Amino acid sequence: MTVDSYLRLIAGIVVGITVALGYFVHPAWFLFTAFVALNLVQSAFTNWCPAMSILKMLGVPTCKH
Repeated sequence: MTVDSYLRLIAGIVVGITVALGYFVHPAWFLFTAFVALNLVQSAFTNWCPAMSILKMLGVPTCKH
């Protein structure tokens, strides 16, 4: 898997978890869901987000060979 694949996986998991927490625990969790969404939008334009930097530091490849 590449950085892009892991990024989509992590975002999907975080969105799913925070939506469930917002529904079952407290609606304030939806703010974290919105943060993830805004981060995904900005990364579409800048091609950078904190998770990408962390994944690269962990040695995840940026492209398939």
